[in-house]
Amino acid sequence: MYKKIYNSIIERKAKGVKSFAVLIDPDKVTPAGIVDVAAKCTAAKVDYIFLGGSLVITQHLDECVQQLKSCCDIPVILFPGSPSQVSPFADSLLYLSLISGRNPELLIGQHVVSAAVVKKSGLEVISTGYMVIDGGAPTTVSYISNASPIPADKDDIALCTAMAGEMLGMKVIFMDAGSGARKPITESMISRVSSMVEIPIIVGGGIKDAEKAYLNCKAGADIIVVGNAIEKDLSLIKEIADAVHSVPVNA
Repeated sequence: MYKKIYNSIIERKAKGVKSFAVLIDPDKVTPAGIVDVAAKCTAAKVDYIFLGGSLVITQHLDECVQQLKSCCDIPVILFPGSPSQVSPFADSLLYLSLISGRNPELLIGQHVVSAAVVKKSGLEVISTGYMVIDGGAPTTVSYISNASPIPADKDDIALCTAMAGEMLGMKVIFMDAGSGARKPITESMISRVSSMVEIPIIVGGGIKDAEKAYLNCKAGADIIVVGNAIEKDLSLIKEIADAVHSVPVNA
């Protein structure tokens, strides 16, 4: 399986180039909305489109992926909340293991259930150490995962969790405050983790403006993910993309 997407992430990190991913929840978008978002992502030179959600109660994941692929050339990466959120039409899949929690179902259980389907899909699989960080409010991901998030001020716990994930063979670390977070992940925590972890770091949750996205990149995030704020204001796509792409190389 050719690791085209992962190689692009690694190459951008090696060059010190920051990336921006727009997160689309299939439950919250219409066909017309997908066309609009895809056009704005293309114009803003968004690097990746993440597709998924904690629930996904609608049944049109395949259609969402196919429509996105027909509208733009931006890689579509699945960000699944359950084993059912797999589409062979996407470019890649973040195979999430909730390393910040102690729920065995989200560490390995659901992976066993989904393994045959994922393998058959032919998707490029990116093993991802998923870390939920307390964002100051209950979020869908913390409720669904039935696991306590890492406290927002415990940088060393986050660091050791990320290091453990890296040594266990994870290819990327995803630090997420969750959809609806009141507070995004602090720069100090991102900086602490990035100082000791060599694999790419994805940061999302609670990022509401371009300045925060920029500061997170400066702190060490390699990919910034924004979903909720963009659902409310599509103009943020260009603003945040410009901010992320303006971060000096090796900043």
